[in-house]
Amino acid sequence: MPDVGDVVTARLAVEPSDGTTAAALAVTRPDGTTETPVVNRDDDGTFTAPVAYTVAGVWLLRWTVTGTGASAENASVSVAPVPGAGLSGRVYATTTQLAEFLQDAPPLDAARLLRNASKLLDSDFLQAAWYDTDDVGMPTDPQVADAFADAVCAQVEFWGEVGEETDISGPLQGVTLGSLSLQFGAGENRSGPSYYAPKLVRALASLPADRFRLGVVTGGW
Repeated sequence: MPDVGDVVTARLAVEPSDGTTAAALAVTRPDGTTETPVVNRDDDGTFTAPVAYTVAGVWLLRWTVTGTGASAENASVSVAPVPGAGLSGRVYATTTQLAEFLQDAPPLDAARLLRNASKLLDSDFLQAAWYDTDDVGMPTDPQVADAFADAVCAQVEFWGEVGEETDISGPLQGVTLGSLSLQFGAGENRSGPSYYAPKLVRALASLPADRFRLGVVTGGW
């Protein structure tokens, strides 16, 4: 899988081919715009063209061969973004803070995980909370800021143990072999799934009431 910024040589081998064989490459970017890079032919009937992947997403490559060996070949290429690119919103901890919390090297997708953990904190805990903030909603009290950082780092640590997918379907509750049946989430006779790191809850609970208070959300969302 190429990354944004990579220049990759696209190749097409045509068999049979002769002097009448020609090939053209049409490249469609993820935004729908197109380009037609210069195609070169090798002596063995292989056609090549450089493709510069400038944005993340799915690129479409369509080869059209005319003459002997006439055909059309299509390929989809998934291009990965620069790590951390496109992440927006409040993030309550840096990757350095995560490394210090874990006392270990953070995962390579730490920026994304911290962003997702911060969104979880915002949506599930802070909507009705009281604490001092700056113009962009970040806590200004150092003790509160440290607790928020610990909370999101704890959630990333938790996901590292149980898997981030539990935030979507809930922990696996049971499995039946033989006509395989998987069951996620909680039923009437089972305890509910835990989506939150216990350390996250403790980090918020440790804050004094004069600096941070959880309120009650009323009305429908």
